[in-house]
Amino acid sequence: MAVTAIVGCQWGDEGKGKIVDLLSEPADIVARYQGGPNAGHTVVHEGEETILHQIPSGILHPNVICLLGSGSVIDPRILFEEIEQLESRGVKVKGRLFISHKAHLIMPYHRAIDEAAEHAAGKSRIGTTGRGIGPAYTDKYQRCGIRIVDLLDRDHLEKKLRANLADKNKLLRDYYKSSELDVNRIVDEYIDFDRKADPYIKDVSVFLDDAIAEGKNVLLEGAQGTLLDVDHGTYPFVTSSNPSAGAAATGLGIGPRRITHVVGVLKAYTTRVGNGPFPTELDEPLQSQFRKWGGEYGATTGRARRCGWLDLVIGRYSARINGLDSWAITKLDVLSQLDEIHVCTSYKYKGREVRHFPAEPWVLDEVQPVYETLPGWKEDISDVRHYDDLPASCRSYLDFIKDQTGVPIGLISVGAERGAYIPLSDEVLGLA
Repeated sequence: MAVTAIVGCQWGDEGKGKIVDLLSEPADIVARYQGGPNAGHTVVHEGEETILHQIPSGILHPNVICLLGSGSVIDPRILFEEIEQLESRGVKVKGRLFISHKAHLIMPYHRAIDEAAEHAAGKSRIGTTGRGIGPAYTDKYQRCGIRIVDLLDRDHLEKKLRANLADKNKLLRDYYKSSELDVNRIVDEYIDFDRKADPYIKDVSVFLDDAIAEGKNVLLEGAQGTLLDVDHGTYPFVTSSNPSAGAAATGLGIGPRRITHVVGVLKAYTTRVGNGPFPTELDEPLQSQFRKWGGEYGATTGRARRCGWLDLVIGRYSARINGLDSWAITKLDVLSQLDEIHVCTSYKYKGREVRHFPAEPWVLDEVQPVYETLPGWKEDISDVRHYDDLPASCRSYLDFIKDQTGVPIGLISVGAERGAYIPLSDEVLGLA
């Protein structure tokens, strides 16, 4: 039995979708523990690209059960669009996807408030996807959120919605100067969602506990990345939940000692979407070249990602925060264009060295990255399937990551296609 958590270790967009897809093949269950449809996981198989925002990418393996835990927030429209998209391509979803009855719902007023707040913030905006994720989590912690269990009783649902909309419409009308929302239309829409969702609803905590007791192999999937964690990321430029490994147990209702292995997904360089500090961000024209080489555009929004050199201050930080057992390195092939590669190993701030990731955003804005320069390999590695066949300088780059972070490497992705990877050790990946 293995219960393996897979976490992003930068600002998201590390290629977790592919890694989850690869490790799902021997798995029985893939469970997402947090986040909403602002996270896009992309899988490419036989030239066909699948982008999933809410459903775990394990759904592409016909024998895998997929779960969305209570730590997730669910947008019914996007969820059923994805279900229809998958089923139109011959992927069976009903009977294989289950959602926690405790999961919170993204309501139309959450999306309206998210978009209005970003617009009003002007240059101070966070750079959200506008999909209502933050406002949904805000209501969760203000204890006025709508959960899936609230759909079971129309009178109860309508009472909660009317109370919520009295506040939300006042905020939209008086503060943001936006249109009010119709409570009757929203009640009807979400009652209809309840009818559609009924076959998918389950007590995920009980289901997972039973499966683990039976010796099933389980993957726990986080959305976004550690540097977007609301507690441990580059606050306030973060998401509204906890993508780091510690949230896996809470978001799924299992004990933390059930988790046997944690895999950190690390892109061979660094990217981020939206605003916020980024110490290793590249200057032009190299930034645009990286974006072109790596196809660095958001799976959810299509926004251009900011690109930079690999930052191992972040790597060490993520290894510590998540208690990593192994790395899955992604997009190593993108670096094949370079004569030499820079890797950040520490920062300089006001004349002193900084080796630990600072919490102060104003410090991160002002730090200067300290780089080590390593030789590139200028050789296409996308067809390489064995570690020893990689160029010597490429292997040296990987050894440098391992030595700097103290975390062994279990898998290397060398292309977008499902089969473009090098497995180093099932033991290191927690699968042996």
